[in-house]
Amino acid sequence: MNVKRWAALIIAGVLLVFSLGINTIFAIFKSNLFSNFDSLVDGNNLAVMEKVKENGNMDKRIAYLKVDGTIQDIGSSTLWQPVTYDHQFFLNQLDNILNDKSVQGIVLSVNSPGGGVKESAEIYKKLLKIKEERQIPIYVSMDSMAASGGYYISAPADKIFAQRDTITGSIGVIMQSINYQALAEKVGFKYETFKSGEHKDMLSPMREVTAEERAMMQDMINETYEEFVNIVENGRNMSEADVKKVADGRILSGTKALEAGLTDAIGDEEATVTALREDFGLEDAELFEYSYDVGGWQSYVGMKIGSMFGPSAEEKMLMKIMADYKAPKMMYLYGEY
Repeated sequence: MNVKRWAALIIAGVLLVFSLGINTIFAIFKSNLFSNFDSLVDGNNLAVMEKVKENGNMDKRIAYLKVDGTIQDIGSSTLWQPVTYDHQFFLNQLDNILNDKSVQGIVLSVNSPGGGVKESAEIYKKLLKIKEERQIPIYVSMDSMAASGGYYISAPADKIFAQRDTITGSIGVIMQSINYQALAEKVGFKYETFKSGEHKDMLSPMREVTAEERAMMQDMINETYEEFVNIVENGRNMSEADVKKVADGRILSGTKALEAGLTDAIGDEEATVTALREDFGLEDAELFEYSYDVGGWQSYVGMKIGSMFGPSAEEKMLMKIMADYKAPKMMYLYGEY
């Protein structure tokens, strides 16, 4: 009996020590000494850090920014769920430039099919604010694609470079919904809808869109389209008629975009940086980019903990499905929707 009692006490002691050890480890990571850990795990309040791309004068610098992927606000990167494009982090970079007097120019690299109307407008407004308050040049370098919302955020630039095979244009607005009423009826599936008004279930996948609703939606689309056209008019100093010649949703190659007046030159990223340096006397300026990668052994330890305690493959898939969920909304987007 005594042996069993002692064995139980020893096991309880081991479990207590183990529990205290684990709690201590996480307490350390959550202390001020490792303040980056919470951000790395949760994806919140990630600090904007800098990484030098080309050494030079630190008193007059060129900020290299990159929009890579669909312009949507689907949250920040975490250990469990990285995202291709982090919208809030990109906006933070623009805020940093507003307050950093050492930044004397911006090279914005765009590789995007576009995205949300709201998110594209947020970037556009911040770029305009930088131009008005800081009065520094913005040069855009279009990568393989800078279409729809990707062109929208490029329009206010002082100069736009595209490569010959860049896909750009796609000026317009799209909104889609799925109607699977016939399929549901075929398999015996039915929605029971209770609504406060006639149009509360507009764009429901379980019924046809009425003629009145179609007119209402088209009116919204037209209003947003005219705003897009106005953005291009102002950014490119073009007439409405000239913009609308190519603003029917069509895509253009880099060469065709140049002919249409939507871009200024054919050239890659290196040519864009070189032109900005030469045009504004920034030949000796430092070129840098922003990053929220904490780097070093803290990042390594964080990734190890993420691999041990992170979600399973099935849970990661569920996270992705939830993040990629698409309710009907207006988009400046080219391609699959």
